[in-house]
Amino acid sequence: MPLLRQRRFPRARRSVGAAREFAVETLLEWGCHDRQEDIRLCVSELATNAVLHGVPPGREFLLTLTGDGTSIRVEVRDSGGGVPVVEAGGLDECGGRGLLLVRALADDFGVTSHNPGKTVWTVFKSVLGGALES
Repeated sequence: MPLLRQRRFPRARRSVGAAREFAVETLLEWGCHDRQEDIRLCVSELATNAVLHGVPPGREFLLTLTGDGTSIRVEVRDSGGGVPVVEAGGLDECGGRGLLLVRALADDFGVTSHNPGKTVWTVFKSVLGGALES
């Protein structure tokens, strides 16, 4: 049976840490320890992008984690416009490389457009083993 956990977060900087904490708590509850730091970092990057670029003032973003026994899927949905672009960025720049990291760490990555908004998603394979057989 697939596992699913979701939580909404307000457009606030503190939401990035709260999203990371929610993701790690979920992974621990599911018995998932493999690649936990990769998932944590990707949640942090996607939540940061949602807060800085995707969530209009007064709105929230939605973090969803699903597990199917062979992978974890992380989704961050917001109601903002635009489509995220993966850019290499210069070595002397302070930002702009978050999605590059996400794409490098995850086994799959993409963006699904909605009206309004979008969902940025990642997939991490072979992280659950037999931990979710209950």
